[in-house]
Amino acid sequence: MASHYEMEIAGVTRQLPLCPIGEDLYIGAFIMFGDVELTECCARELLKKAPEHDVLITAEAKGIPLICEMARQEGVNHYVVARKGPKLYMKNLLTTDVDSITTAKTQTLCIGERETEMLRGKRVLIVDDVISTGESLLALEKLVTLAGGNIVGKMAVLAEGDAIGRDDLIYLEPLPLFHKDGTVIS
Repeated sequence: MASHYEMEIAGVTRQLPLCPIGEDLYIGAFIMFGDVELTECCARELLKKAPEHDVLITAEAKGIPLICEMARQEGVNHYVVARKGPKLYMKNLLTTDVDSITTAKTQTLCIGERETEMLRGKRVLIVDDVISTGESLLALEKLVTLAGGNIVGKMAVLAEGDAIGRDDLIYLEPLPLFHKDGTVIS
């Protein structure tokens, strides 16, 4: 049985650990945390495909290093993170719930008035590391809409499962789903 899936992403090769999400359904865990080379390369390649935008948004936490690097490469000093819960400094919250396949329970994503002002009337590019079911993406779309932002694009490093082939999504590579024995599900 295979324990990893080897994949080339943005010109670099990585071993993605296979992790169960069901009895005979496994995903390849794409982990950018702590991988500077991968983060820099993915940010560069996504920016080549990105539509014109004023601000980037992602959900806490796995997309943070990616949009930070994208903002750095663009030469801008700001981006928006939808937090997984309200923080003491956040006022006038906008919230929405999300069920992600990689998280065990329903989460609440929120932004405060500072983030709302950054989005209002702006061209917003939603960015994430992996899009699979699209639940996190829908939650971010809802927050941007509530804030009065104009969504100009939705991007991810990888599209997985049902997200592969979506015509409203820009991504670098497809990521297959796997059987328990590590073989790719067709």
